[in-house]
Amino acid sequence: MNETEKAKWIEKLPLLQKIIEKQEVLWRNPLNGDSAFGITQTGITEADVKDASDRLKRFAPYIAKVFPETLAANGIIESPITRIPKMKEALASTYETEIVGELLLKQDNALPISGSIKARGGIYEVLKHAETLAIENRLLHKDDNYEKFAEPVLRNLFAKHKIAVGSTGNLGLSIGIMSAKLGFNVTVHMSADAKQWKKDLLREKGVTVVEYADDYSKAVEEGRRQAEADPLCHFVDDENSLDLFLGYAVAGERVAAQLKEHSIQVDENNPLFVYLPCGVGGGPGGVAFGLKLQFGDNVHCFFAEPTHSPCMTIGMMTGLHDKVSVADFGLDNQTAADGLAVGTPSAFVGKKMELLLEGCYTIADETMFKLLTMIADTEDIRLEPSALAGMTGPVQVIRNEVPFANDAKATHLVWATGGSMVPENEMDIYYGIGRK
Repeated sequence: MNETEKAKWIEKLPLLQKIIEKQEVLWRNPLNGDSAFGITQTGITEADVKDASDRLKRFAPYIAKVFPETLAANGIIESPITRIPKMKEALASTYETEIVGELLLKQDNALPISGSIKARGGIYEVLKHAETLAIENRLLHKDDNYEKFAEPVLRNLFAKHKIAVGSTGNLGLSIGIMSAKLGFNVTVHMSADAKQWKKDLLREKGVTVVEYADDYSKAVEEGRRQAEADPLCHFVDDENSLDLFLGYAVAGERVAAQLKEHSIQVDENNPLFVYLPCGVGGGPGGVAFGLKLQFGDNVHCFFAEPTHSPCMTIGMMTGLHDKVSVADFGLDNQTAADGLAVGTPSAFVGKKMELLLEGCYTIADETMFKLLTMIADTEDIRLEPSALAGMTGPVQVIRNEVPFANDAKATHLVWATGGSMVPENEMDIYYGIGRK
């Protein structure tokens, strides 16, 4: 994008100037409207999400067998919703903003197997691919007990096949761990900002890790290019995968059930506000879609991005989606929130969310670290920096006078996307940065 085009965009969308200055801003989506209409425009249906949910249930006996940490939940990979009243008080006091509704944390940081939101879509896509191969090779029927996936006959089949993915870290962990467990040859193409411990853990699990000096987009591009040359290789395309999206969308029905267990109502008089950290967009997009299926116009979803990497905000504001990058507006895509270090958004997700997303907001790295220390001190919950991106959501929507945000009957749900896999020494470093 040349300087003239850039100037035209800033004139048309003055908020872009603040984004260029790396200020923390909230953008309201002018296209957000009737949820039922927005859902029909995506071309994705409730039946598609139910199909994904049913598939995860079929795989539950296998998951419980090979990942003992999922036994208590009978092989269903899910995380708790936790009330965080002390954190709410700390936020209100720090930002001098009263939050009258309830504040909850969706603890995807505690998801079993790979410890982040990517255990949803990533693991789902690998399982779907494995099921497809098994059925095509007449080694499986959908009525079988899926514990069969632990047997040599299927592991030998998968050993002839490959799976590849490009990742900044967490998606690579979920794809790598699940694929290796099933017996696939798996390669994770990692960008420069991926944490060393994530690469080390993958290698321990028998995964091939290819490192790049470039950012996320290059890792995805290279992974895609190599996979295209090999007919036995399945590429998990974080920028453009319906299967990933559907795996994330299953979260909607599960959140609905969990809120019921907590006796929390969501209806016209009891709105739900959800704050989702966003990198390329697949995870938050799928989750937001699943929530819209459940709650329609009564749920208001916001994506949260680092001030240095607000690719989805810029893509949706301009309507250019993947035809624009943060670099076009002079931003460097450098952030400690490694899972959110993405310069160009997914057009697949951006277009699906055009009529369904309430808005996006940005958050500085310094703020994420402060909040990381704050939630450790107040609630004894340890999260990785990117998982705190959602935490200023309630403050942002209340300060910007988003309708219903400050109702006493509003519920604010912050999606904590990762953290439990972070080594203790690394977590201590994060905590120390926030303390400073």
